[in-house]
Amino acid sequence: MIIKILTLFPEMIKGPLNLSIIRNAQDKGLLDIEYINIRDFAENKHKKVDDYPYGGGAGMVMTPQPIFDSYDEAVKKLKVTKKPRTIYCSPKGKVFCQELALELAKEEELIFICGHYEGIDQRIIDSLVTDEISIGDYVLTGGELPVAVIIDAISRLIPGVLGQNESFQEESFYSGLLEYPHFTRPQSFRGLDVPSVLLSGNHKAIEGWRKSKSLEITFKRRPDLLEKANLTEEDKRIIDDFKKHS
Repeated sequence: MIIKILTLFPEMIKGPLNLSIIRNAQDKGLLDIEYINIRDFAENKHKKVDDYPYGGGAGMVMTPQPIFDSYDEAVKKLKVTKKPRTIYCSPKGKVFCQELALELAKEEELIFICGHYEGIDQRIIDSLVTDEISIGDYVLTGGELPVAVIIDAISRLIPGVLGQNESFQEESFYSGLLEYPHFTRPQSFRGLDVPSVLLSGNHKAIEGWRKSKSLEITFKRRPDLLEKANLTEEDKRIIDDFKKHS
């Protein structure tokens, strides 16, 4: 996948994307990330990229010219001729979720626009942006951290990035449920023991325990997810038992 990031602060976003699994994906050629500094495209003497909002109000708004020109530069380097999927992070956007991550992971090329100050000129959103996305109901100082979160979530879904038969398939949200607990060595630590079923070697029992725990955790912490999950009759029976004892 090819990703172009338009940002005023490349170093702010390079850090989390140049380490661990995402760094390995780039080294393997599975992921190609380019950071394009919006300020480099400002045509004024002082490289100013923001201005006061029309109609008054607090704060500054990022101006169209540097973003349009940096976008044109990003598109120029892409392979496809169609308009690329272009993402702008904003509290007004659609809330990011695993389903959207899976959808975006299928794209060959993505462009991200990182906003700052009070945001970007609406004409940028109307003309260039295809997806306005929020990572939650709160406000950050800029778009770099939300973009890093989205890219991390997307990248690990690209075939070959994780390996191990794509272990993301058993993780939280992939099946519509929160994930079951994990344990590793030692078997006993400070008086806390690993559940005996996980040591039994009985794969069917282990699978049943994990599914039950997944349902229990989802029921207690995110019951809203159960409404959309693909539940079996046995799953529904287990949830009914949780309800009786809650």
